[in-house]
Amino acid sequence: MNQTSEVAIVGAGAAGCAVAYYLAQAGVKATVIEERGTGSQASGYAAGGLNPLQGAGIPGPLAPLALESYRMHLELWAKLRDETGIDLQGRIVSLVKVAFQESELPELQETLELFNAAVGFQARWLDAQEIAKLEPRVTPDAIRGLYARGNASVDSYKYTLALAQAAEKLGASFRSGAVRGLARSKGRVTGLRLDGGTVSCGQVVLAMGPWSRKAEAWLDTYIPVDPLKGEILRVELPGPPLNYELSGGGASLYPKPGGLVWCGGTEEWRGFDLEPSESARQCIARGAARLMPDMAHSRLVLQTACLRPVTPDWLPIIGRAPGWENVYLATGAGKKGILISPGMGKAIADLVTRGTTELPINPFSPQRFAGPLD
Repeated sequence: MNQTSEVAIVGAGAAGCAVAYYLAQAGVKATVIEERGTGSQASGYAAGGLNPLQGAGIPGPLAPLALESYRMHLELWAKLRDETGIDLQGRIVSLVKVAFQESELPELQETLELFNAAVGFQARWLDAQEIAKLEPRVTPDAIRGLYARGNASVDSYKYTLALAQAAEKLGASFRSGAVRGLARSKGRVTGLRLDGGTVSCGQVVLAMGPWSRKAEAWLDTYIPVDPLKGEILRVELPGPPLNYELSGGGASLYPKPGGLVWCGGTEEWRGFDLEPSESARQCIARGAARLMPDMAHSRLVLQTACLRPVTPDWLPIIGRAPGWENVYLATGAGKKGILISPGMGKAIADLVTRGTTELPINPFSPQRFAGPLD
């Protein structure tokens, strides 16, 4: 089936759906092409943590976009619920970070300073007794801890789905299919070639996550995005609900509104391997039990694996593709994809409709990797 669209978006993860949503708000009806289903990859399996103060590139070049995207998330919770009826489970969360040895205290000190310097965030030191008072099940091996509040959390799949449904209500369309190539003419892309037909378009947005390198051959340009595998265990914890996100010793526990605790996480360069592994399960389970011994008695409900799109400098790629008048890239957000997706989506929508954006995306220009393939 052939189709014509003002803008064609390849990829229906959080980034692609955010682009479609903000384009629709600007009156532009995009067509989103996705081979595997909306939010079916990393965007549907991410823990959904929204920490704009720490992570790769934060503090640093990603910080301004991260903080602006965080603010956008807070506004989207009610807005997307009103537009779609989907509860994103968005909420502000409290975190307890613990140290097992003195060498881990500088990291906690950094968190303390960052949170207390940011408006709407706060943190304070905890001694062993205070940790036990907040959560008696935390290991007594913790020598010191930190209480921090201000981060947020969202159900990443419901968030992505809500963006898609809100965009559809405003005229966007979603099409299942695999893009095999581009129709090109004089520095412009005129359409996408799919297995089941073509989509003619005026502009193209590639939001292909860890599969972005497929487009290198289409555009004859370097798009260095590679898959970083991550696995999470979803478990039922015996006893009362966990009231705080917990982290320490490389383990992280995320209590969810439905009662499950998500335990993360792993980072492995395994190519496009999406199979959950026994080695990852054991590694996560050991770390979780060290942090909270009761986790050894939890029941595993589900183990998931996903691929995060990572660039060489761990910063996203946002902007017009080098050498092309009407092709834009929105990819490479690494472990911050859910957090910065509103900023990515709005920035690309601005570039498509106005040619410029006020969002702070200059450090993420595709031009920094510009150059033809060898």
